[in-house]
Amino acid sequence: MKLITAIIRSYQMDQVRECLIAAGISRITVSRVSGHGAQRREEVYRGKKVVPNLIPKMRIEIAVNEEFVDTTIDAIVEGAKSVSDVEGEIGDGKIFITPLEECIRIRTGERGGSAI
Repeated sequence: MKLITAIIRSYQMDQVRECLIAAGISRITVSRVSGHGAQRREEVYRGKKVVPNLIPKMRIEIAVNEEFVDTTIDAIVEGAKSVSDVEGEIGDGKIFITPLEECIRIRTGERGGSAI
């Protein structure tokens, strides 16, 4: 089992969700987050360049069994990548994959891959 965490642009959330549903992934958790990385958005305020500290993003968390890892990643990349260029743009986001030691369904007490 793996936990896939993706940080994407807020306005691409609907497109990513549609790609995930088309790939057969329907159970996701979504949070609004703020942060910064290589993406810089400079603004001019009273004649001075200002770089805001935090940029609003969306965080998607998806617990999947091993056989769905590549499918999930491909769907997120397809939905979140900027269409302006073949290689995308700075700020398109990141995907993190971490091992998921255990999953327990509270309602039934199921454990492991069947609980996902």
